[in-house]
Amino acid sequence: MIKKYFLLFACSMIGVFSYAQGADKAKALLDDVYNKVKSYDNIYIEFKSTLENKEANVNQETTGNVTLSDEKYFLNYLGAQQLFDGKKVYTIVPENEEVTIEDVNEDEDNVSPSKMLTFYKTGHNYKWDILQNVGGRQIQYVKLTPIDSNSEIQSVLLGIDTQTKHIYKLIQTGKNGTKTTLTVNSFKTNQPLSSTLFTFNEKKYEDKGYYITRN
Repeated sequence: MIKKYFLLFACSMIGVFSYAQGADKAKALLDDVYNKVKSYDNIYIEFKSTLENKEANVNQETTGNVTLSDEKYFLNYLGAQQLFDGKKVYTIVPENEEVTIEDVNEDEDNVSPSKMLTFYKTGHNYKWDILQNVGGRQIQYVKLTPIDSNSEIQSVLLGIDTQTKHIYKLIQTGKNGTKTTLTVNSFKTNQPLSSTLFTFNEKKYEDKGYYITRN
């Protein structure tokens, strides 16, 4: 009987040790990604996005691109443009001739472009996940679960190219069953950028007759 309990205890301790090792490996890999990202002056990403909710019979696929520099970004997505100048977010919808100007909501759960490559640094538990071979590239997945139990996000899977330390795929699963997948098709760094790329020219849109709202 004593031997049986000892074996159970040993097995449970091995499980705890393996989990801790996996979490440490996952965090170390994410730190490598973070340090690589922060070493660039700017990053340009072309991506494919899919939104899926089987219960609601939703399955959408689209493409977009984003330029990032520190926290600033310029995003082209779903027929609209979104600009963050470090203080405010400007959403420009040419089809409706509308511009919305709003402050950043720091409490928002969703991964915004400015957080896309760094959001995992805080507020999550880490777990070492599967390794995939994608066209000869080794993609290691790390699973993140929010520490905040009130988060609307159930989990995030980050697929990381083990050679370049660049993010290849992000899979976010919400507690409502919605799965959002971002797959990076092109990743370029230190591109020549216009000095006004992250500057919103309000007069330009006023002259075009756009309706401008502030939230």
